[in-house]
Formats: sequence, C-alpha cells, structure tokens
Amino acid sequence: MAEDVLFTVFTKPWRMPIPALAEHVAGLGFAGVELPVRPGYPVHPGNAATELPRAARALEAVGLRVASVAGAADEATVEACAAAGVPLLRVCLFVGDSEDYLAAEARMRCGIEALVPALERGGVTLGIQNHCGRSVCNAMGLRSLLADLEPRCVAAVWDPAHNALQGEEPELALDIVWPSLRMVNLKNAFWRRATGPEAESVEWTPYWTSGRQGLASWPRVAAQLGRRGYAGPVCLTAEYTDQASVDRLIAEDLRYARALFDAKG
Repeated sequence: MAEDVLFTVFTKPWRMPIPALAEHVAGLGFAGVELPVRPGYPVHPGNAATELPRAARALEAVGLRVASVAGAADEATVEACAAAGVPLLRVCLFVGDSEDYLAAEARMRCGIEALVPALERGGVTLGIQNHCGRSVCNAMGLRSLLADLEPRCVAAVWDPAHNALQGEEPELALDIVWPSLRMVNLKNAFWRRATGPEAESVEWTPYWTSGRQGLASWPRVAAQLGRRGYAGPVCLTAEYTDQASVDRLIAEDLRYARALFDAKG
C-alpha cells in the first residue's frame, strides 16, 4: 500500500528560505510538503500570488511535490494555490469563545459556500481538518459541516491524533469521514496534567509526542486506511512539544509510518 501513499511533511517548524528548505526536507526522505502560507514564512499572504508558484517550482526541482498548503480560507489563497498547481488548501475552523456551536457551524458553512466558485475555477479543494478543543473537533462534526458539498471542492482532512484526544475511535471516525476524505494528517499526543496534584481545579494540556507514544494508534490507522484502499497524501505534521528534537523525531516517525503502511500493502 505504501506506493499508493504520498508521505509529505508540514514545514511549519523550519522557517528557512525555500531553497534551503527544499534540501532539508529532501534529506529527511519525504516525497512532498505541506507549505504554510502564513505571516513570518517565506510565502505569506502578502506575496503568495507570486511566491507560491516560485516556491512550488523550487521544491519540485528537488523532487518534492507541494501536495497542500496551510493558509487562510480566502479567495486570494485559493487563486495562489491554483497558480502554483497546489491541489489542496487545508484549514481548521474554530468556534468563538462566546459562540454557540450550531451558530458557528452555520457561519462556517456560509463562508465555505461563498468560496466554492473560486475553488471550482481554480481546481483547488478546500480541506477542513478536525481539531481538538473549540473547533470542528471530531468526525461527526466534519460530516455535519460538509453535508451535501461536492468533495472535489470541499473535503475532509482527517487527523487521528485530534480524534484520539477527543476520545474517538479511528475505525469509527473513518466510517464517518471516508466519503469526503482527501488527506490524512499523522501525528500523536496524549493529555498531560498542567496543574499540580494540590490544585482545586485540574487542567490538562496536549503533549505532542512521537508516533509510537500517543493516544492515536498509528497501526490501527494504517490498517484501516489499507483495508479501504486509501491512496493519497499522508502528511506528517512535525508537531512536537520537544521542539529541539524535531529533526530526529520526524525522521523516526517517517520510518515508522512507512513500515506500518508497507505492512498493510
């Protein structure tokens, strides 16, 4: 199955010029990237129209495909993706602190529908990712938000780590999102207590760890994707609480993921 999967990496941890980034990611062994189009990065909202196509060419020159972009869900970013030949724009959608969930869902849906004409013109897919906390946090939330939308234009990006933090089983999550699934994020985490044992009110925070160590079972994820014949990007997001060890951890996680997907082939 591994030959049907494009292993990419979210380049958020590395704020370096695109030529250096291309060499660095190629050296780690990935076949492609998800590029942030965000303030503080070489490609940002102010220059994406010209710099995203240029970055895509530089990355492709060393054999790296820009499979997705992480950026704003707006027409300018869609147009930049189209010009660069980037097929997917990934976003997370959040619920305001004082906002009712169903009202937030209606607001999100309105924004998505307004963007569909630009997505259709550019041949770009808007990928909505589940995210723990005040967000579209599970598979059923994605299903409700994406109901009746054409997956060619608006699809699901499934993140089993955020699913696991919310207590959702990967097999059931895939049952729910499979009809609209376009990309899989791969990372891992567990809840770590943020307050001492004497605290009157306990608080917990995610600890982002390596693929073997968190709540999300990568073997179960790979098995389910293999059973269903998934072919598409699997993006390792390089998100670790131990940021100083990102290069070591992401290289280890890529080897682990490849072994799991090879075993399910």
